[in-house]
Amino acid sequence: MSVIETIEQLEEIYGRLDDIGEASTAKVADCVTAQYRRLIEVSPFAALATTGPEGLDCSPRGDKPGFVRIHDERTLMMPDRRGNNRVDSLRNIVRDPNIAVLFLIPGAGTTLRINGTAHLSTDTDLLASFAVEEKAPRTVIVMTVGEIYFQCARAIVRSDLWNPDKRVDPKTLPTPGEILAEMSERRVGGPEYDRQWPERARQTMW
Repeated sequence: MSVIETIEQLEEIYGRLDDIGEASTAKVADCVTAQYRRLIEVSPFAALATTGPEGLDCSPRGDKPGFVRIHDERTLMMPDRRGNNRVDSLRNIVRDPNIAVLFLIPGAGTTLRINGTAHLSTDTDLLASFAVEEKAPRTVIVMTVGEIYFQCARAIVRSDLWNPDKRVDPKTLPTPGEILAEMSERRVGGPEYDRQWPERARQTMW
């Protein structure tokens, strides 16, 4: 197996960064432009990437469209909603502020990428401003934009991601309860876990 070990070897295949087309570089901004603002405002889903001593982590984040608040042209705010309580992303941010975010917009091929830094806030008024059904997040991820740019639609087009005819029937996949039961030698999980999950999720959504 041939392994690329140097940047020079990589550039022999893909070319130098200086040689790529202007369309690949002109789109990069150091703040939220009016057009990028619109993409953030309609997105209900993002993947948050962080890094820490244990390595990399990528966490799904979803909420109502516009759940990432634009505080100003360099500052974004994301509430940390209820999850599995592992707080892998939050642990990483406390120890290493570098983050990356990928926004998806259902039905659109264009995605939006942000690289920057972040910190966690427990400001009482800020938490309250993100409350849903009178339930405030425990922290808010405050992100500083380093660079922001759109990603072309090729990956979305190739994957046919939004095509309803390509949706996978959940009944053909292993359930969370089945996975947990197998991984824990049936100490947790199983059919009862799957049966209780919808109501448990409803009660702890926010």
